[in-house]
Amino acid sequence: MGDVREAGKVWLVGAGPGSCELLTVKAERLLREGDCIVYDRLVGDEVLSMISAGKKMIGVGKSAGKHGAPQEEINRILIREAKLGKKVVRLKGGDPFLFGRGGEEAEALCRAGISFEVVPGISSSLSVPAYNGIPVTHRDYVSDVHIVTGHHRAGKSQTIPYEALVKTQGTLIFLMGVSALEDIMKGLEHGGMDKNTPAAILEQGTTARQRRIVATVGTLAKAARKRQIKAPSTIVVGEVCALAEQFAWYHKLPLFGEKLIVTRPKERDTRLQERLREMGAEVLTVPTIRTVPIQDEGRLKEIEAEMKELFKYQVLVFTSPYGVERFFELLLENGRDVRALSHMRFAAIGGGTAEELRKRGIQADYVPEHYDGISLGKLLAGKLTDGTRLLLARSSRGGAELLQEIERNPKLSYRELAVYDTEFSMERGEMLRSFMENGSVTGVIFTSSSTVEGFCRMLGDFPYETVRAVCIGEKTQQAAIEAGMQTDVAKNATVEALAACV
Repeated sequence: MGDVREAGKVWLVGAGPGSCELLTVKAERLLREGDCIVYDRLVGDEVLSMISAGKKMIGVGKSAGKHGAPQEEINRILIREAKLGKKVVRLKGGDPFLFGRGGEEAEALCRAGISFEVVPGISSSLSVPAYNGIPVTHRDYVSDVHIVTGHHRAGKSQTIPYEALVKTQGTLIFLMGVSALEDIMKGLEHGGMDKNTPAAILEQGTTARQRRIVATVGTLAKAARKRQIKAPSTIVVGEVCALAEQFAWYHKLPLFGEKLIVTRPKERDTRLQERLREMGAEVLTVPTIRTVPIQDEGRLKEIEAEMKELFKYQVLVFTSPYGVERFFELLLENGRDVRALSHMRFAAIGGGTAEELRKRGIQADYVPEHYDGISLGKLLAGKLTDGTRLLLARSSRGGAELLQEIERNPKLSYRELAVYDTEFSMERGEMLRSFMENGSVTGVIFTSSSTVEGFCRMLGDFPYETVRAVCIGEKTQQAAIEAGMQTDVAKNATVEALAACV
């Protein structure tokens, strides 16, 4: 008998208008669980960057200079991948059943006998106006809204019922209508709409490149041409457009307009990304390194031996939150627990590392004012007394600056214990290059010199003088300068300090 695979399943998933924070909870879960992601051009960069490396990703949307896959080919891809037994996520911008051709895909899946689910998404028709301060309905202005496609099939003329739409006196939303903007405005005028009716075009809503033009039916097309408005854009027509300036809120956030890449390992604390988004930035997570447990048998035996001799040390030094996490895992794996550390004092390189210790009921005794290895080394060399022995639990790629500062005090001794490895991550090189080449990234956040090296390895040949590096610590900044980047350095590894740099 031949190989019989269990049939897979397809989820037609709405990715929302662009911001990853506007994904539904179910969509986010499916992106974690899916084996194969088939995605459109309109799926936001933030959403794409949150998909774990290792998943099969198939882009089927058209972009500048490239034609997208025909709908029939997309249908074949979905059926093929499902028949291979995969969980297939068909990721579509906005909502899959609102001008997203999700109905055609559902028909094809039905004919092929493939199970599927539909996961609605937040449509740009409602969310993009909201992010631009335009309520599509308002009790004092209008109580109905009508959503129309401005796109028409090749070889066919527009069939928009302008006169009927004008008679509704409701808010009109046109999607995919940038190329037909002038025709749409003229159509509304010919249908009986006053040319002074407020109208707006909203480009790349919910992202860092969001732009808004509010004009009138008679002037919007000319204004959009002058500002070179491009797709994707949402067109809104109606009295509610006049509220945009008063209600606008997104562009008032302190980091609006910033599109930042965070290069730290994805599995690490995500508060940095969350806080930057709260402040208005669009944040792409593209890890350039990954932290992994020690695998080498010889080094594991060294760790095992050291865990039996913790009594020899007076100060336990941590240089990362993951170092704390991994050390305590190894402690338990070797049959010991926190009681083995009761005689020790604790040093942490910064606030995040100190917080990881607090989760385990331990207050750090030494935390430098500046969160870097040099400052931590100076603090320890200046504060500790004769004969103090330190155990440094950190990465196998730990920098030399900390050691050099400790060695300035000849009365101290230390032992390095590598509790995890740091590896370069290359899986997302193509995605990183696509983000960097379109010119929309305004800054790259580096949290260590390793992230800088990993970034350059992933990107390869690139005009690094165009990269604006926001660095934590002077060592990280020096690595970015050597790569040819423009740099700013944060005083500390905090969101506030990074935001000040941005």
